[in-house]
Amino acid sequence: MSGRTPRRTPRLPRRTLATTALALAAATVPLTVTAHATPPTPKKALKTLDHRSPISTAFTLPGDRAYPESITADPRTGDLYISSYVTGTIYRATPGHHTAQVFLPSGTDGRTTANGVKVDRSGRLWVINSTTGVAVYDLHTRHLIARFDVARTGTGAGAGAGAAKPFVNDLALTPDGTAYLTDSSRAVIYRVAPHQLAHAATHGRHAALPPAYDLSGTLPKDPTAVYTLNGIAAAPSGRYLLTVDMTAGTLYRVDITSGAIRQVALHGGDIRDGDGLELRGTALWATHNRSNTITRWRLSDDDATAHLERRLTDPSLQTPTSIVHSRGRPYVTRSQFTKGGPMGQGTPQIPFTVATVNGI
Repeated sequence: MSGRTPRRTPRLPRRTLATTALALAAATVPLTVTAHATPPTPKKALKTLDHRSPISTAFTLPGDRAYPESITADPRTGDLYISSYVTGTIYRATPGHHTAQVFLPSGTDGRTTANGVKVDRSGRLWVINSTTGVAVYDLHTRHLIARFDVARTGTGAGAGAGAAKPFVNDLALTPDGTAYLTDSSRAVIYRVAPHQLAHAATHGRHAALPPAYDLSGTLPKDPTAVYTLNGIAAAPSGRYLLTVDMTAGTLYRVDITSGAIRQVALHGGDIRDGDGLELRGTALWATHNRSNTITRWRLSDDDATAHLERRLTDPSLQTPTSIVHSRGRPYVTRSQFTKGGPMGQGTPQIPFTVATVNGI
């Protein structure tokens, strides 16, 4: 739920805490108009955030190379789990504590990079390795339940456009326990159903990561776009998925049953640099990594359109890549990817942190 002008592998070039400067839209929202975004309607004004509700640090992460990428919450306990893109470490932050602890060390099951993470209703932690696929762990024992590996070569929906190397990025879980994962370089969505997880767990703990939907023919053609699909969210009903093309800034709805794919018309802005998505009812949140922005959108009843309701741009978000609401509070990963991480050179501010943002 995993978020980056794309998340790249550690070999690729991929926030300093600055003075807080909230940049909020007033009566008219500035927009770079593209063929994939609808210009704002001047008559509608965005609600502004209460300046008395600042961005603040929720907790810190140990280590000087944490570079947090994704965050998820255990609905049963309120514990938060955070992935490190640069090391593959998984951290756990418990309510009432100000410092997260290492839950799965770097190198666990050979993992030295981690992207999207999710906790399901059965107490299992899903961890994406962008170069290989996804691993599923028992939260109680911390033992590996099963691993699903993506095809490394080939053509077609399973391998994406041509023989592009995989970049498995983010994931969403539907109410029935099925996981859906985006591949940023192949523009496909993979699927792992509960029966596939159960079978893999009792048959060697390894299986292939099967593709479900191919969006390569739907996304805008841009020869300069190395990465496309990024954040993904599942409707509470389990009927459809939403996923963002981070390069074009467009949003797509995928019908889970029929496989039908359609673009969602965005009113008031776009989701360029869109990284993590979170969907709660008809409210959709998106983190925009490079622009240090969080937006909140309102979906129409038919999911055909989304209107921008709020937008917060602030350098103290430090390249936000993921957002999750837990017990009434939104938590955001401050990745600092542009400070010596996969998105740029520089020196990060230590310690790495996760922020909470009121009013968004």
